[in-house]
Amino acid sequence: MDNIQKREIQEAIDAADDALWHLNAAQGYLNSAGNWGLLDIFGGNLLTGLFKHSKMSKAEYEVQEAKFALQKFSKELRDVSGYSSIHLDDFITFADFFFDGLLADLYVQSKISDAKNQVKEAVYRVEKIRRELASLAEFTCK
Repeated sequence: MDNIQKREIQEAIDAADDALWHLNAAQGYLNSAGNWGLLDIFGGNLLTGLFKHSKMSKAEYEVQEAKFALQKFSKELRDVSGYSSIHLDDFITFADFFFDGLLADLYVQSKISDAKNQVKEAVYRVEKIRRELASLAEFTCK
């Protein structure tokens, strides 16, 4: 492969790394929000609710950043032969519905759990594609 293809692969790997960073940060905040949410359900007070919502706000921010990073990753993937953005399209839209209509503590817990599962799946898919790209880059360097 030529240098252009090698550069495109590296750009896709870099975009994957950025998306993974934000997805992992979101995962951490969601885990923390979930813990605070459980405490809130089982006898929490105003402070526990504030901590939970603070973590949820941070998670929401990271999900939005991950959405932008996944869009860039999707674009970079289209530049690499053999890949298309269909690998990521369903995950790019999940952030549009993130934390939509939070009404009650149990419902919030359900939304946090759903979001954690979606982020976990996105991490899995991005890591899988990134490993494939890294292998492809290694193969082209030989």
